[in-house]
Order: sequence, then C-alpha cells, then structure tokens
Amino acid sequence: MGLMRLAIAIAGLSLIAGGGGTQASQPVQHDATALVAASTAYTPTVTANGHPGTQTTTTVAESGPVTATTLHVKDGQTVGVAMPITVEFDEEIPPEARPEIQKRLSVETNPPQPGAWSWDPTGSQVWYRAPDYWKPGTTITVRSNLAGVPMGNGTVGDADRSATVTVGNKVFMYVPNKAKHMQVYINDQLVRVLPVSLGKPSTPSSSGFMVVMSKEPQATFDTRGSADPYVVDVQWAMRLTWGGEYIHSAPWSVGAQGQYNVSHGCLNLSPANAKWLFDQAHIGDPIIVRDTEDTLDQGNGWTAWNLPWSEYVKGSALPVPADLADAIGVDPVTGTPPPSTTAGATPAPSQPPATPGLDAVRPTD
Repeated sequence: MGLMRLAIAIAGLSLIAGGGGTQASQPVQHDATALVAASTAYTPTVTANGHPGTQTTTTVAESGPVTATTLHVKDGQTVGVAMPITVEFDEEIPPEARPEIQKRLSVETNPPQPGAWSWDPTGSQVWYRAPDYWKPGTTITVRSNLAGVPMGNGTVGDADRSATVTVGNKVFMYVPNKAKHMQVYINDQLVRVLPVSLGKPSTPSSSGFMVVMSKEPQATFDTRGSADPYVVDVQWAMRLTWGGEYIHSAPWSVGAQGQYNVSHGCLNLSPANAKWLFDQAHIGDPIIVRDTEDTLDQGNGWTAWNLPWSEYVKGSALPVPADLADAIGVDPVTGTPPPSTTAGATPAPSQPPATPGLDAVRPTD
C-alpha cells in the first residue's frame, strides 16, 4: 500500500493557555504566514483516529510570519533504540540560516551518549543521533528553542518546544526481499520470522535503513487522484516513509506472503503477525529492507541511519568534534552495531545473527 500519503482526520484540537487559562477558540495554522499570539505557553491536545496525544508545552513566537516547526517526540514517550531526534520545518531552511538554528537545538542523554545533528539536504528536517543505537533505559531530553529565531526565508520560528523520552528495549527488523520474510530481533535475539509481501515491480518497496515513524491501529489509505487510485482501511499500520510506505495487516495478500510481491510498496503481513509486531514495536525502531528494485531516497522519512556515520556528520551545520566525527557507527547495510569498547564487556552478537535458510541473501561486506 506504499507510494501514497495517508490522510488522518484530526479532531478535537484545542489550545489551552498555560497556567490554567481559558481555552483558545482559534484553530492552529500551519502555513508560513500564520499569525500567532506573542509569548504565550499552550498545550495542544490532538485526537487522531480516536487516540488522544498531548504535545509538549511550548512558548509561541512574537506575532509575524512564521515557519511552523514540529518536534517529533512527546514528553513521557517510550521510543526505539534508533529514534532520531527530529525537528521538522514546513518551509525549507536555506543553508546559511542552519548554523544559528542548530545552535538553538540541544539534546541531553542519561547515561551520556554523544551525538550530532545532521540536516536533510532540502533543509526540511534536522536529525540528532549517536554513532551507535541508544542504550535501552536511556533518558533523552531535547529542547528546540526556535521561537522568534530567523529562519532565513523571511519568517521566524514559531515556538520553543521540549520533551523528555525514555528508550525502550531493542527491537530490530530485517527484510531481505529475496527471502520474502521479516526477521524480528528483540534484545539481539531472533524471536520470529514473518512471511511478508513487498511492493510489486511496478510499485517497489524502498531498500534502505528506515525507522518506524508512527503507529496507527486503524488507518485509511486514500490515493484518489493518483495514477493508481484506491481507498482501503487497514489495521496495525506503522509508517516507514513520508512517501507512504508502511508495515500493515493485509488479509487479502496472505496467500502471497512469503512467496511473491503484490503490494503498492508497503510491507504486507497477516493480521495475526501484524498485530503481534505492532504490540512489540516502538516509534523509533530500526528496520532494514534489502534487494528491492528501488532505493530509499535520503529525506524520505527519518533517514538519519541510512548513511554511514562518516557521511552523516557531514550534514551538520556546525563543526563536529574530531573524536566524535571519527567514531565507528552502525553499519547502514546490515544494522550491525560497532564493536563494544567497554572493558570486559561481552560483544553484542552480529546484527542480524545467522538464520538458517535466510543467510544466503544477507550482505557480507
């Protein structure tokens, strides 16, 4: 069901002034010329598909044209080990404005795990990650202090935002197209091998290192107006790309799963397997798809891990310390973490470990 945009109806959006103030009646606007009230803290509550979610308290910029920003973590959230701290902009940020903006972004981890910011080439996203996966149990506090900051395009940043999240257990998914199966590892142990059907040759799935971006128990895919129009309701949907590739339940393709590819680009699972995986997974879990007819475009999703660390750090608008820039990072082809540097530590098993009948399609370089 890939290669489409998911339309999610959002209802019940309200703005509540900080300090117990009265409810604001004006709708939230997301275009670059929206006018917002000066220096007021608001907590917006969003209900999507019947599931409420509260965003972090923000301080809104002075009135004037703004670039809307989104901090893609929520306070109190449990995230996956590959969760890139992502700040998204609804207007592209020109290169000359990025250094000052990056100075207003900060991340603190406990235990400490140094990382670096890197910009999507278009300037529509900036990510923060470490060379290695986040350690389970780590707390990450992020601050995006962009209220009133010039964006380099005639606008200013809309708001200051902050959130603290906790890293959950390690869930890793590996999907070699030739095998038509998904290998699911939890805490570096193979726990299940699930039959899948990927994108057919005319609408192939993307090969690359992706991250689960959202989880929707119920979703509607609507591609009316495209060359291949359809509307379908799905369950247990997890977004992988901005372009519309998901993992989801597909009862109509169970007979093809594990055999051949029939989807529009998504990863089809049986209802039972999709529900099981949905219950295990976090937003921010890593997934690697290999050997399809298409390659993941950088920036089509949270693609911070789709580059080797040595290339990733080149996207920073500020100098990265040499010892950090020279660190060994996770292999973007296999997902293998760098060797442990802790004295006396037991090295983590290769990722993904050996799996009878599936190893022949795994890259060894």
